[in-house]
Amino acid sequence: MFKGHPKGLIPASLANMGERFGFYTMMAILVLFLQAKFGLSGTNAGYIYAAFYFSIYILALVGGIIADRIKNYKGTILAGLLLMALGYVIMAIPTPTPVSSVPLFLTLSIVGLFVIAFGNGLFKGNLQALVGQMYDNEKYGAKRDSGFSLFYAFINVGAIFAPFTAVGIRDWWLKSNGYIYDASLPEQCHTYLGGNMNADNATKFQEYAAAASDIPVSDLTAFSNDYLNVFNTGFHYAFGIAIIAMAISTVIYLVNKKNFPDPKGVKTASGEITEEIKMEAKEVAQRMYALLAVFAVVIFFWFSFHQNGLTLTFFAKDYTVLQFGSWKFAAEIFQSMNPFFVVFLTPIIVALFGWLHARGIEPSTPKKIAIGMGIACSAFVVMMLGSFGLPLLSEISPRLGGTPLVDSEKVTPFLLLGTYFILTVAELFISPMGISFVSKVSPPQYQGLMQGGWLGATALGNGLLFIGAILYESIPIWMTWGIFVVATAISMFTVLFMVKWLERVAK
Repeated sequence: MFKGHPKGLIPASLANMGERFGFYTMMAILVLFLQAKFGLSGTNAGYIYAAFYFSIYILALVGGIIADRIKNYKGTILAGLLLMALGYVIMAIPTPTPVSSVPLFLTLSIVGLFVIAFGNGLFKGNLQALVGQMYDNEKYGAKRDSGFSLFYAFINVGAIFAPFTAVGIRDWWLKSNGYIYDASLPEQCHTYLGGNMNADNATKFQEYAAAASDIPVSDLTAFSNDYLNVFNTGFHYAFGIAIIAMAISTVIYLVNKKNFPDPKGVKTASGEITEEIKMEAKEVAQRMYALLAVFAVVIFFWFSFHQNGLTLTFFAKDYTVLQFGSWKFAAEIFQSMNPFFVVFLTPIIVALFGWLHARGIEPSTPKKIAIGMGIACSAFVVMMLGSFGLPLLSEISPRLGGTPLVDSEKVTPFLLLGTYFILTVAELFISPMGISFVSKVSPPQYQGLMQGGWLGATALGNGLLFIGAILYESIPIWMTWGIFVVATAISMFTVLFMVKWLERVAK
């Protein structure tokens, strides 16, 4: 599978696994942590989630500018690893729940998130630029698309285990303190402590509390305070595991640092380092326009795709049966499905593209991106069809005066599993292909900046994520998914309209 690829590809991928572990830890538990810790609504948690993921990617643009200016990609990457670890330290420090001051402790959490985001900005785009440099010669150039597909798969190995680890630590801490996990209890606890629970829901709450505790529950106030504290302390410990993952990635990076290419120059087929290639201003402008056009389109894809850590996570908690046979599991576990499918499907996708290439019918990179948009559209069509007839959130949320659904009224977990499978196929047609396209089309002197630009486009898409949270709380669920059907369909047709131009620029 790695035959014909540069030797630095595997260590670069392994060095990125820690970042992916932390990223998917956040994707799995961040909005649920914000709701359980601070009693935030889905919309308010969505604002913070969107701002965090916006910051991760927009700061990659800043990281690219810094690396391009100082011509020290490797040092910038190392600084990013260390900053991310520091941010997870801040998030991992346990504080009592319910918090004594929501503004103070929420600000502390936001500071931790910003430090993680800034470190990610220094790290992510510059490592991708470094990988792109490995293919900037005649020997490896033809393998660029498959190389980025393999890179994308390997970095997601760490992501597979992140949600399981986070949930395992949280549930272990609950069990150690005489409790079991119940996805609906944190919201019910906050509602009860806030004095906003009606008599009927208070009776239901007593039943839920008794089922989640090893000892009889006679005082719901004491139970609510203790359950919230234990529940969220487990989340803090889960953030702490990401520190270990970052440390492992840092060691791998330092051990292999000398073997990575130096982006100040370009390798020829013989391995000789030449001076950085400079292009004419006209060609630079044409390439930049093409890149900006692709950046603009993928905003709508990421706005839809990254709902997996927001509205799709809410949907898992609120509307999905969290049980396979006798195995009961947490809503966060669904976040392992995407990286699992990435690792599982990448060899198949790479083999498919190789088979098509051998017959001279492999789609161009822009066509692959357009196909991916269409596949993503179909995933949200599946969610629309599976969500018809479900009640509004206001009817099932204790915070809004509703009563949580019982399992018999919820949808099968196979709905989300199928959606994640389809979305992952779409991702493999778009994300690694987009990174490959950027590394190929970017003028050599702007490699870091343009990789940052790709991530900046992702940032803008993430910055719109909160719209999904607002819709989720205010309109029928199936209509929420319909918005993402429209967004991905527009993206697909736009890329198809531009495809011939993009193919000419990429030659």
